[in-house]
Amino acid sequence: MKKFKRIFLVVMDSVGIGEAPDAEQFGDKGADTLGHIAREHNGLNMPNMGKLGLSNIKPIQGIDVSDAPSAYGRMEEISAGKDTMTGHWEIMGLHIETPFRVFEKFPDDLIHRLEEFSGRKVIGNKPASGTEILDELGEEHVNTGALIVYTSADSVLQIAAHEDIVPIDELYRICEYAREITREDPYMLGRIIARPFIGTPGAWVRTANRHDYALKPFGKTVMNTLEEDGKDVIALGKISDIYDGEGVTKAIRTKSNMDGMDKLVDSLEEDFEGLCFLNLVDFDALFGHRRDPEGYAVALEEYDARLPEVMERLREDDLLIITADHGNDPVHAGTDHTREYVPLIVHHNGGKSADLGIRGTFADIGATVAENFDVAAPSNGKSFLNEI
Repeated sequence: MKKFKRIFLVVMDSVGIGEAPDAEQFGDKGADTLGHIAREHNGLNMPNMGKLGLSNIKPIQGIDVSDAPSAYGRMEEISAGKDTMTGHWEIMGLHIETPFRVFEKFPDDLIHRLEEFSGRKVIGNKPASGTEILDELGEEHVNTGALIVYTSADSVLQIAAHEDIVPIDELYRICEYAREITREDPYMLGRIIARPFIGTPGAWVRTANRHDYALKPFGKTVMNTLEEDGKDVIALGKISDIYDGEGVTKAIRTKSNMDGMDKLVDSLEEDFEGLCFLNLVDFDALFGHRRDPEGYAVALEEYDARLPEVMERLREDDLLIITADHGNDPVHAGTDHTREYVPLIVHHNGGKSADLGIRGTFADIGATVAENFDVAAPSNGKSFLNEI
């Protein structure tokens, strides 16, 4: 069984591949993120993912079935939820039995505590797109100094503020307080997100100073065991935030999917031993939640066009794993994530074609990473290292 010095794990945030068996329990019967995007776009131009075996998992309009795919399959989530943190934590070996809470409106008590701590009024307090709520409330915020608080289909409380009105350090301090008071019931919020912006009415721009304050994982993940064993764990994009820094030896922020791919290419040029873990958030944040199948399709094709840069830099002892954390079907009702299978592509130079089938949990990835580096395996998950 071949072992690898470096494993590159890419999570295409929200790129689901068809309804999960329990989708109806989540209100997601018929969801199919990739399938519906391809239909709306009259086919997807993703030849590189096609060669790796994406349409071998499930036929997708515009993407040919590969004659010589890498190892491929799909994974089913077992945790109670369909949010970013639940999916990522399960990938690294945790089984989340109690879902994080999602709010349409935050309780008056919570809002009062935020106002009392910050000395500022709160406006908003509703589900909203991050850009739309700035169009609606940005000018009022600038004129009054009130904090824009909003949520989404995720378990999140987001606080937006203009950098000239609420200095970054002050916004971060408010978010840190919000994190402390929402860790447990009755709130049990997955993330608090600082959303600084600049600009003027009609031309607001969210800056790269976003910061996520996540709950710490409820148990030890494979990332922790890698770090304890002296291996590198390089977190690209929002990975470090999702795990609240647990098990991360190096964190690098990204501004977009394309910047994420740039950082991935840079990491491929580095000499390290361990895991490089990337999240590509634009699929979810910019297109899934906003129910924009056309924009989502273009983003998928732009991502695919960058894959040759990755493939040509893979060394003989490198392993590439591509997957997702949940679905976000842009033609589905509402703006919520969708309960779906996620794709699994596993590639290395000289690797064999293999149908990995339907994996019973996302934690099979964590189990595979653990077996490769001879560290403690998660209690959930079955390694596929000997199948590739």
